[in-house]
Amino acid sequence: MEFLNYAFMQRALLAAVLVGITAPAIGIYLVQRRQALMGDGIGHVAMTGVGLGFLLSWSPVWMATLVSILGAVLMELIRWYGKTRGDIALAMLFYGGMAGGVMFINLAPTGSNANLTSYLFGSLSTVSESDVTAICILAAFVVLVTLGLRRQLFAVSQDEEFARVTGLPVRALNLLTAITAAVTVTVAMRVVGLLLVSALMVVPVAAAQQLSRSFAATFTIAVAIGVGVTTGGTITSYYQDVPPGATIVLLTIGAFIVLTALATPLARRRARALAAAHPSGDPAECAIPASRGAQDGIGV
Repeated sequence: MEFLNYAFMQRALLAAVLVGITAPAIGIYLVQRRQALMGDGIGHVAMTGVGLGFLLSWSPVWMATLVSILGAVLMELIRWYGKTRGDIALAMLFYGGMAGGVMFINLAPTGSNANLTSYLFGSLSTVSESDVTAICILAAFVVLVTLGLRRQLFAVSQDEEFARVTGLPVRALNLLTAITAAVTVTVAMRVVGLLLVSALMVVPVAAAQQLSRSFAATFTIAVAIGVGVTTGGTITSYYQDVPPGATIVLLTIGAFIVLTALATPLARRRARALAAAHPSGDPAECAIPASRGAQDGIGV
């Protein structure tokens, strides 16, 4: 535990825990909305914010947050109004974000490709006290939104039309989800990196779904996996001198593989038990359907 004697590791571990909580917390809604790669797109746009931060001598984290939010809102507007040309507009936005980040950081007097690399793939030694302060504030916002509005966000993620009929402000909630995802990307970029953050938003949720179909249980398991892999990857990176972002993502994929291997025989055992309990009853197709949430196997 000697790594706790170093201030940079204390900051990195705190940031890692916050990332492990926030990324799966918003990721579960993105997975339900079938927007698993949204975080990847926002990460590309955030690169422009990082470059602008160096160019204007302002905090790259806060500048990336602002640019990411603008990019996320624009992505939602394109989704609403883009129609057939929407995919082309999104591609231009993503690749323009990457190009803008590289250009701005090279124009900055204190910028370099080494600075950009630390934001792209994460870096333990470069997490400063101001970064930790920004990450704590942004993480608090993400947690408040994902937990405080979980019922509304879940309803919109499951069925927008049904949510609209019940009187929910669907477009406002969609914008809030996009903004929260953008904030999460900037929270995670110092530890995981902009190019890898999407994996931490999606894979822990997919791994948790191997064990549970309940929303609450999936949420809890996904966050537990997120915290476990981010702290484990950070500590491994310190001892083995390997990139933290890549280590965290590989651990996350490993957790998914292990849980999938464990869940498969459990699912077969449940199926056999169900068949034994109803040897001569009606087939499952003839059963009276439950509510939509129960049919999907997810409840809030």
